[in-house]
Amino acid sequence: MPVKYKRCPHCGQKIKQYLHPVPTVDIIIEMAGGGIILIKRKNPPHGWALPGGFVEYGESLERAAIREAKEETSLDITLTSQFHTYSDPARDSRKHTISTVFLARAEGTPAAADDADEIGVFFRNALPSSLAFDHEIILQSYFASKKTPHRSRFPQGKERGEGK
Repeated sequence: MPVKYKRCPHCGQKIKQYLHPVPTVDIIIEMAGGGIILIKRKNPPHGWALPGGFVEYGESLERAAIREAKEETSLDITLTSQFHTYSDPARDSRKHTISTVFLARAEGTPAAADDADEIGVFFRNALPSSLAFDHEIILQSYFASKKTPHRSRFPQGKERGEGK
């Protein structure tokens, strides 16, 4: 297990810090017209990305997905399923993250907010060339799954993140 050391600010003694991956969520938001929402990131790493972000302490993955979608797209979403989890240690250049990707539906007009500089609705054949993180891999898997969908649906009452 990777260990990092830091010094106690009071006594100067070396203290072990065990390093752990950080949980994140990404959301593939399907719009009524068939496109999906991508945001152009304000902060590094720059590029177009799925809406998403870090899970806060005490927050479920579902709640984090709903919150991040609202913060970045200004849309209220309905989660439809958990798609896949991506854990390649190199997927985020800032730190080791594990992202759980959700599928969701939304209606309305998306508006860029929070970490999003721009926002757009994109179709499979017209995705931007500069996708951040491992989102190109995620979207390839997503579009492949649309041909042969075999993913689990949320139990009734869980699609909005209720429960723990």
